[in-house]
Amino acid sequence: MEEPEPAGAAQPGLRSLLPPREFLGSRKGQLLLAESVLSFIIFICYIASLAASFMMAPLLEFLLALFLFFAYASKLNEKFKGLYWPLTDFLRCVTAAIIYFAISIAAVSKYNDGASKAAGVFGFVATIVFAIDFYITFNDLLSFLKQGSSDPPEGHKSE
Repeated sequence: MEEPEPAGAAQPGLRSLLPPREFLGSRKGQLLLAESVLSFIIFICYIASLAASFMMAPLLEFLLALFLFFAYASKLNEKFKGLYWPLTDFLRCVTAAIIYFAISIAAVSKYNDGASKAAGVFGFVATIVFAIDFYITFNDLLSFLKQGSSDPPEGHKSE
């Protein structure tokens, strides 16, 4: 006969959905989590504001950051070698930083309601987070290009 599991133990099926602790502790994991949370908050603020026309950009960035979060956490970047993951991540971060900066300026200057102002302020914070992410990713890309190898940078294999 099998012994029953303790009441606090997680089910194996549910545990597989959670990212590993080492990824959550990594710099890339924390940046992607921050990007996802900020994008979701900005999306909610734009829904509640008069600037609802801006809600598509945070929604797309939320979904892309969430996808990359789970892709890196489940090590899809090591399984699918046809896509150069750091370059994809770099382009996503650059475009997100530019778009968030532009719509944040528009939301803060054009609309007077509190939700638009909050979305703009969170957008500026998201711009900084995305800029930090693309700076780190750019340094990894630069070191990869200097070494002239076809292997991805070692920093993104473990993260």
